[in-house]
Amino acid sequence: MLPATINIFEKAARKAGRILARDFGEIENLQIQSKNVGDFVTSADLKVETSILETLKYYYPNVNYLTEESGYIEGEGETIIIDPIDGTTNFIHGIPHVAIVIAKMVNNEITDGIVYNPILNEFYWSSLGKGSWCNNKRLRVSKRHQLTNCVIGTGIPFGDRIYQKFYSELDNISKKTAGVRRLGSAALDLAYVSSGKIDGFWERDLNLWDICSGVLLVKEAGGKVSEPDGNKWTTKSRDIAVSNTLIHNKLIENLTLL
Repeated sequence: MLPATINIFEKAARKAGRILARDFGEIENLQIQSKNVGDFVTSADLKVETSILETLKYYYPNVNYLTEESGYIEGEGETIIIDPIDGTTNFIHGIPHVAIVIAKMVNNEITDGIVYNPILNEFYWSSLGKGSWCNNKRLRVSKRHQLTNCVIGTGIPFGDRIYQKFYSELDNISKKTAGVRRLGSAALDLAYVSSGKIDGFWERDLNLWDICSGVLLVKEAGGKVSEPDGNKWTTKSRDIAVSNTLIHNKLIENLTLL
């Protein structure tokens, strides 16, 4: 039986997911605006976020909301974080690696979160102390302990997000691992770490709505979360590195050798 909060989040995500799925593949009918180079918002993002907020405000009328498109909506107590479509560029191009993200934060700690890909019907969820799940399957991080056997995810910066160290990091990690993947949705990348599909992930200059639920998924699946320099990750961090616990120190070491 799902925890009450996750049950409500699922209701909101599946309702909004029908909008996302309906618009997926109908690219010529979408209104697309560019926030910056490579940073897009579509009419679907706005419709999905509106739908999520309508559902959640019925159950949580007075809380704070932090959303990608509407910004911060002040209330009181806990904060609900929403990313209507993580992987908007994938969505625009008809690549089915997209997700709706909803999480609850209490006293700067993520307590509940979901990552839902309505195209593939993958519903990832986690609550503190309840483990990590995809649909009805309990998730665990991988047990690979040799970095040379591991696949690591990342996000390739674009536009003015480029930072000098990235290509050196990519070169170094590529030489030490079985491969690097850039899939285009940080939320799903973290969900994939939690399920053992990939063994680790790092990226910089992320927003909290990109990774809020994924952080909890990784932790509850037995993984490790930090900043890429090894410092503690907090909800105010912009940079992140996650992995199974067995390779984490090696991953950090190879990101900080530069």
